Amino acid sequence: MQLSVIILNYNVRYFLELCVLSAQKAIQNLDAEIIVIDNNSSDDSCAMMKQLFPNIKLIENKENSGFPKGNNIAVKEAKGEYICILNPDTVVAEDTFEKVMAFAKSKSDIGIVGCKLIDGAGNFLPESKRGIPTPWVAFTKIFGLYKLFPKFSLFNKYYAQDLDENQTGKVDILVGAFMVMKRELYNHLKGFDENCFMYADDIDLSYRVLQNGKSNYYFAETTVVHYKGESTTRDQKYMMHFQEAMQFFYKKHFRKSIMFDWMMQIGSFIFSKIKKNQQYNRVFYSDQTVIFSKELLTFPYVSDTLTYSKLEELKINPSFKYELVFDIQSFSFYEIINYMNTVRAINITFKMFLPESNFLIGSNNANDKGMIINLSKIE
Repeated sequence: MQLSVIILNYNVRYFLELCVLSAQKAIQNLDAEIIVIDNNSSDDSCAMMKQLFPNIKLIENKENSGFPKGNNIAVKEAKGEYICILNPDTVVAEDTFEKVMAFAKSKSDIGIVGCKLIDGAGNFLPESKRGIPTPWVAFTKIFGLYKLFPKFSLFNKYYAQDLDENQTGKVDILVGAFMVMKRELYNHLKGFDENCFMYADDIDLSYRVLQNGKSNYYFAETTVVHYKGESTTRDQKYMMHFQEAMQFFYKKHFRKSIMFDWMMQIGSFIFSKIKKNQQYNRVFYSDQTVIFSKELLTFPYVSDTLTYSKLEELKINPSFKYELVFDIQSFSFYEIINYMNTVRAINITFKMFLPESNFLIGSNNANDKGMIINLSKIE
C-alpha cells in the first residue's frame, strides 16, 4: 500500500465529515487507506463515521489520549509505505496526495513533507514552514520582529521567511496539521513524543528527523485549507502553551533557557496590555451572499444566486462585502481551494456547502476559528 492517511478527531464532527470527504477523493488514484481515530468525543463523530463512511477504519479510544499518543496508536494500524498526519479541520485537494507523494519519492533524503496551508479566508498560514525555535528565534516571534524585518535573516527564521510561500524548498520545522513521511521513519523515531505539550509535538518530531540525517521540505505546489487559522495566537492562553512547548523543547534537546523564561515574562506582560485594548470583529455582515452551484439553491439569507456556468462572470465590487458559498457537489475541492487561494480579499469570506448533510463550513476572517452553520436548524 502506498499511503495511510491518519486523521485524529476530537469533537469536531462536521469538520471531520468534510475532511474525510476531501481525503476520499484525494486517494482515488492511489493504493491508500484512511484511518480515523477518535479521542473519546462526546459529540456524534463516531456515529457519523459509521453511518456515512462505513468502509473507513475507525478506532474509538475510550479516553482523550492527546495528539501524540492518538496518532501513534493509529500509525500502528497503518499499512502504507507513507503516512499522512492530517488534522480533521482541513480540506485537501483531489491531487494533493499524488503531488506530495511524487515529490517525496523524488528526494533521496526525504524526511517530512509539508505543504502550503491557508485559513478559511484564503490567507496563507505562516506556520506552514518554520525554523528551529532557538531562544533568539522565539524572541523574534514573541515580539513580532519577524513582521517588522521579514527580509532580514537575523529576524525571519521563525516562519522561514527566506523561503516564499509559493516556493518549494528545505525547511527545519513543519506543522502537524499536514505531515507526510515514510512510515518506517516515523516508527524508527517512535512517532510523536507522548510527553510533549501542545504546540511542541510537531516541532519535536521535525527536529528529530533532522537529527536523523534527513531533510524536511515545504512543498508549495498544493494547497490545503486549515480552518483553525491563527486565532489562538492572539490571546494569553496561547502564550502559556507556547511557553510550555518551548520549555519542553529546550529541556529535551538543549538545556533550560533562563533567557527564554525572562523573555516570556516580558512578552506575557506586553500581550496582556495589548489584549485589553484589542477588539476583533468576529461577525461578517455581507452585502451579498453568492451561492455557486449547478442548480439554484434556497437559503434563508441569500440575496444572490449564481449557477455553475456563471462562476467566471462574478465581478467583485470592492465597495461590497461578499459571502461566497461553494456547493461541494458542483465543484471539485481543487477548484474551491484554488479560488480561495487566488481571490482572497478583505471584503470576501468563503463557505463550503455540504448539501447531503445540509450545513456550511467556513471562516469569517483570518482571526476566526472555523465555524459551522447547520441549515437544518434555521427556520
